Amino acid sequence: MKGMPNMGNLLKKAQQLQEKMAKMQEELGEKIVETSAGGGMVTVVANGKQEIVSIKIDPEVVDQEDIEMLEDLVLAAVNDALDQAKQMVSEEMTKLTGGVKIPGLM
Repeated sequence: MKGMPNMGNLLKKAQQLQEKMAKMQEELGEKIVETSAGGGMVTVVANGKQEIVSIKIDPEVVDQEDIEMLEDLVLAAVNDALDQAKQMVSEEMTKLTGGVKIPGLM
């Protein structure tokens, strides 16, 4: 039939895309984003696998009388780090797929 794509060619392209995605995921595990809250009092580092790698807390922000503020700063920094990691993954996926949205991948 005219206009029908060659199935072998499509499968080959799908396999190549899958290999590129596996390599990208491995590389994303090595890329990091860093963010802070409270003017740098709490710093969080996350990787491209959206895992928190480290949290640093300035001793000056530790106040026995106001633990809630410290909790809020940690929460804000962690959420921002994860948002940045998601954005990084999205940008890398866009590069890989040429901007084509593939259901279940983005």
